Amino acid sequence: MKEKELERLTKIKEIENEIYNKGEIQTIAGIDEAGRGPLAGPVVVAAVIMPKDSMIEGINDSKKVSEKKRELLYEQIIEEAISYNVGIIDQKEIDRINILNATKEGLTQAVKGLSIKPDEILVDALTKIDTTGIPYISIIKGDAKSYSIAAASIIAKVTRDRIMRQWDEIYPQYGFSKHKGYGTKMHIEAIKECGICPLHRLSFVKNFI
Repeated sequence: MKEKELERLTKIKEIENEIYNKGEIQTIAGIDEAGRGPLAGPVVVAAVIMPKDSMIEGINDSKKVSEKKRELLYEQIIEEAISYNVGIIDQKEIDRINILNATKEGLTQAVKGLSIKPDEILVDALTKIDTTGIPYISIIKGDAKSYSIAAASIIAKVTRDRIMRQWDEIYPQYGFSKHKGYGTKMHIEAIKECGICPLHRLSFVKNFI
């Protein structure tokens, strides 16, 4: 590993190391989501507990990593993780309870599904969440500041992208494999031309139909 990458990883592990060095916490779960903004598809929330000494080269905020690299990192993360889980909330539930509440529900699902209960949770930005009684720290832009949250962001993003690629096979006219449901010009034009499909969030696309 190059020195510059080692320095970067060391930097984004500072929050975890500071917590571990206090000696009271043995396991930390990072939590992040993918898919709050798209016009179609689910929101996916991932929770992951990485070993204290984990240093996977390339782990970063998923938005700063190419799709090909994310896929490789995903495999490395789940192989090395002590435990991981995802919560998936579909578009119908998003319409019913709104995207913020859907994201929080996905978070609770992700935490409950961990095979090991973490001592502490680091979460990207969310507050007023149900972590089943586990203490949590909310970190603004946490996916760029915390190794654990960055790892969770990659799991969430890859999981959601795979889901959207599967939907693309059923609704190829919308181009889901390319834009993953986000409101790109291509996607909006497809909605105007083809109408909506069951994957669309009605509360998000109402201005386009």
